[in-house]
Amino acid sequence: MCGIVGYIGLNSASTILLNGLEKLEYRGYDSAGVTILNNNKLTTRKFSGRLERLADSINQQPIAGTIGIGHTRWATHGEPSDVNSHPQLNNDQTIAIVHNGIIENYLSLKNFLTEQGYTFYSETDTEIIANLIGFHYENDLFAAVRKAIKQLKGTYALEIVSSKHPDEIIAVRYESPLVLGIGEDAFYLASDIPAILNQTKKVIYLENGDLVRLTKEDYEIYDQADNKVEREIKEVTWDVEAASKEGFDHFMLKEIYQQPEAIQHTIERRLDDEGYIQLDDIQLSKLELNAIRKVYIVACGTAYHAGLVGKHILEKALQVDVNAEIGSEFRYNDQFIDDKTLVIIVSQSGETADTLASLREAKSKGARILSITNVVGSSVARESDDIFYTWAGPEIAVASTKAYTTQLVAFYMLGLYFGRLKGTLSDQLYKQHLNELQSITKQVERTINNCIEPAKVIAEKIKDSHSLFYLGRGLDYTSALEASLKLKELSYIHAEAFAAGELKHGTIALIEEGTPVIAIATQTKTYDKTISNIKSVKARGAYVIGITTTDNEDIEQVCDKTIYIAKKSDLFMPILSVIAPQLIAYYTSLAKGNDVDKPRNLAKSVTVE
Repeated sequence: MCGIVGYIGLNSASTILLNGLEKLEYRGYDSAGVTILNNNKLTTRKFSGRLERLADSINQQPIAGTIGIGHTRWATHGEPSDVNSHPQLNNDQTIAIVHNGIIENYLSLKNFLTEQGYTFYSETDTEIIANLIGFHYENDLFAAVRKAIKQLKGTYALEIVSSKHPDEIIAVRYESPLVLGIGEDAFYLASDIPAILNQTKKVIYLENGDLVRLTKEDYEIYDQADNKVEREIKEVTWDVEAASKEGFDHFMLKEIYQQPEAIQHTIERRLDDEGYIQLDDIQLSKLELNAIRKVYIVACGTAYHAGLVGKHILEKALQVDVNAEIGSEFRYNDQFIDDKTLVIIVSQSGETADTLASLREAKSKGARILSITNVVGSSVARESDDIFYTWAGPEIAVASTKAYTTQLVAFYMLGLYFGRLKGTLSDQLYKQHLNELQSITKQVERTINNCIEPAKVIAEKIKDSHSLFYLGRGLDYTSALEASLKLKELSYIHAEAFAAGELKHGTIALIEEGTPVIAIATQTKTYDKTISNIKSVKARGAYVIGITTTDNEDIEQVCDKTIYIAKKSDLFMPILSVIAPQLIAYYTSLAKGNDVDKPRNLAKSVTVE
């Protein structure tokens, strides 16, 4: 997710834009740039890396002008580089644009514009928009933008300036956030409130499809039907820190709530016009896929738990042996790797040291490398043969939530894609599973809302516990592993996950009067067995909390407290069954007075072995 700012007024645009971009650094970014409009001339400065590079350049060589647009980029099309940074310009350098979002039909638009004689210098979808506006331009920038956006498919917040229109900024909002700030003799644009709070607290939250024309004196807003409209001006009462969290108390809670959107982005941007999965960054042919005899999934921590679910999915799809391995152990074991081996690397940051070392070890032995990562241009992405970007957006909280659920989605999509390509999945089952995956975003949203209050109650109950145990069987056990990790990370309570059927082989000795046990029971084929396991710990004095689907009300007979979640087929339950544990971990940490976003001793990206 990128950060964008815009300014038109009487003061130095570069100073205001830099200040705004600085307030958006929390969103994560890999490059930054500005375009300033002055005396019918566009001056653009943009650099990969930190914002300081841009600031140093402007401090050493100031840019005059009181109109401009700025951008911090989180790469989605093309690796981080000066060329791929925003703003992007059209071929004749008369139109500059910044863009937050992804254009899904960029390839067809690029092919069309190439046929018209346009040349492209970056790998971005944004450069295509700039040239598309240029294609439609006939002495009216506003009209050209209006025509261009009618051809775009995807999500976008846009800010556009042109040397041929030295007194205006055009802005568009469609499915990506954009706010208009109302100042004294000035107007501001931003993807997030923090970027403009130092300048004004009067804002208009632009609505979907809004098209805006700004001059130094006034603004006009047109809706999606091209009607001129008035939008309510609201007063912001938050401070900068609260605004960056968009009203949430912590980044982690914000990111839990962002999961439906992150999942939807990860799915829908991979579907072609006929609704089939299209993975442009994965070049495995059917012949190459059929030659694969063994698959390793290598990851650490939360990503490893996603890999355990991935193992289950890919074994069904590929019908070959799939092993999930911990990154720090993988390269020290005797692995059977050759050119018929596929190694899938999972890393949110793409810089996890143990995982990266495993990648290099496997590659040296001839394996094909497919990476699942959230960061374009990261080390893992650069060194892989094939890439699946999760598009979760920056994750600020140390404890991973939306990165995990989008990694699960990545495995589901890979399973569907490979199963169809290899012929192990019928068209009927493919469509059934894909429809179920597409519908899960609404169920994730409902699950979050339904689990908030029960999670608060459970947090108060367990906050003073010395130990807590999660139980589960099959895919529920993988969710239990992730659930116990979240609780350990955030609450500092000793928490362990056990395969429920293994209790009688020794670990039931740990259960005593009042021991909290959280049992995840969503898998149809093991549900009755899990109930029996719950009875065993209940008989020994455990306080049992059940997490199950809405059709399993009989669990209340053996549990002290129950959280109900939406029902999906067993295969897709790991996405939903992890939501309540995320919230339990969050509210328990809060109840204990811990730093939710920055738990002790932990780092977001583990770049040392």
